[in-house]
Amino acid sequence: MKNYTHKWKKHHGPWKIILTLLGALACTALVIWLVVQGIYYLRDLELPETVMNSYPEFSYPEESSTVIVEESSVQEEESSQVVIVEIPFEPKATPETNPDNFLESTAIYVDDELLEEDYVAEKLINMPDGDSYALADGIFTFRGNNFRNNPVVGNVTMTEKKFDAENVWTSETTQMETPDGSVWGGNGWTGQPLMRHWTSQEKKYTNMYDWAKAKKDLVEVIYPSLDGYIYFLDLETGEATRDSMYVGYTFKGAGALDPRGYPLLYVGSGYLSGDDEASKAFIISLIDCRILYTFGSWEPNAPRMVPFFDSSALICAETDQLIYPGENGMLYIMDLNSAYDPTAGIVEVDPDPIVQWTYTSKRDMWLGMESSAIIYKHYLYVSDNGGNLICLDLETLEPVWVQDTLDDTNCTPVLDIDEDGKAYIYTSTSFHANWRASEYETAEIPIWKIDAETGTIVWTVSYDCWTIPDVSGGVQGTLASGRDALKDFIYVPVSRTPDEMTGKLVAINKKTGEVAWEYDSAYSWSSPVCIYDQNGNGYVVIGDYDGKLALLDGKTGELLDSIELGSNIEASPAVYENRLVVGTRGMLIYGISFR
Repeated sequence: MKNYTHKWKKHHGPWKIILTLLGALACTALVIWLVVQGIYYLRDLELPETVMNSYPEFSYPEESSTVIVEESSVQEEESSQVVIVEIPFEPKATPETNPDNFLESTAIYVDDELLEEDYVAEKLINMPDGDSYALADGIFTFRGNNFRNNPVVGNVTMTEKKFDAENVWTSETTQMETPDGSVWGGNGWTGQPLMRHWTSQEKKYTNMYDWAKAKKDLVEVIYPSLDGYIYFLDLETGEATRDSMYVGYTFKGAGALDPRGYPLLYVGSGYLSGDDEASKAFIISLIDCRILYTFGSWEPNAPRMVPFFDSSALICAETDQLIYPGENGMLYIMDLNSAYDPTAGIVEVDPDPIVQWTYTSKRDMWLGMESSAIIYKHYLYVSDNGGNLICLDLETLEPVWVQDTLDDTNCTPVLDIDEDGKAYIYTSTSFHANWRASEYETAEIPIWKIDAETGTIVWTVSYDCWTIPDVSGGVQGTLASGRDALKDFIYVPVSRTPDEMTGKLVAINKKTGEVAWEYDSAYSWSSPVCIYDQNGNGYVVIGDYDGKLALLDGKTGELLDSIELGSNIEASPAVYENRLVVGTRGMLIYGISFR
């Protein structure tokens, strides 16, 4: 064999240098490619950051719903300039909505001590539009968010515009008798389920069953019930994902999950416990179903000794605060001082300070709040049991305006921002016997569109309703605000009209106040839900006292399909993609698909 070494060195020296350089460049490029791929790989892994003491650097996204966009032509260029003009939102009273017309006094307590000086919030609660409320995936509070306008995730998939009767699951609940002889069973008003799409890391340390931890894309239904239990179900099948939690208190309200994704449940009892213990509110760990904190039982400073919590709380992610109205006439605002470490499976709260705002009224009617609060920017809106819709400045805890709602309000107000960026509230009221009329007469039930800045009534649509003892008439279910294809309409369930056992679902044009259509049914305390299919068509689902769940065309009111659930549908449904969940007073929870 010939030796070519000398020949190579002599004739190919320059090529060796070039090839060496090219090899080095190729290696460098390979290393860079591997690093980039590694970054993408790590980014896609479910490795959440350890989060302690909430989100210190979190801030809500900038709002787009409060701006006007104008186009002005530029002669020198063949283009247009977009000018963004922010619409100011500055709530203030008119002579008709001055709080002094309705409220006798207000008071603020900090850790149970009366505050003698003016209140100024150390951390300002400031929430944008409802679509920005949740940072995680699921349904986190009654009617979905801080506007109370969307208890829905995603779209339904429908080609036949029907319920899929062959794809329905049920899960049994029970009933509980309290020492006073009351029997509570199933799910009632307001009774909306909550839902949470957990990641694998978040499920890892929970007390879920092993199959539930292993299931990819598990959506867990979390459902407090009248029987004192909290149920945990697989959205897809209805199978229990963990042992149900017996708390022993009647849960009428929906409860709330933490929108930051923390495994925390906030829920209040609406009546006595099975052991005759006073009602209260609970903060519960969803890692191990441990009660972390309770409050609101017999409050010495409450203006009404009714320690019930039928409303659904809100959480301000930016300030780590809980906002919770009580039927005792107190609004609770508490710093949670929460801590969550998903890599170790630890969640804790240490509420302090706890601020309580309370009031008295000039009218001889009930105090307290059963409906849930709206928050927009740093203003809270809540209806009470005594005929008041109150706008409260969360920076100072001073009432800004009050509107007369005539009677006890059980429906939750809904806030809507129109195309011009103007905010409005839609709400109604109830009919309690002997306040405005006797149980043998009808009373007017107005449905209002109200200017969210001034409390001024924009339009009113009224129905005459009946009542019976302990079961009031009027609007008990919460209104549904249409969006997208149904953006022109608000949907209102009017109970006990024209007769005691009948009702109507009414579609009203938001701008004009004209009634677009009415759907006649048995009376309903359930809240209608607007859903949208893959083609953008809009529908409304409503349940009634007779157990009929109806699917309606949202524009025309045409009945497209119905399904019988066997007993009173008093609770309000929630919908996650193609599955609706609702419980009945007949002690069954239903999961229903569309086809």
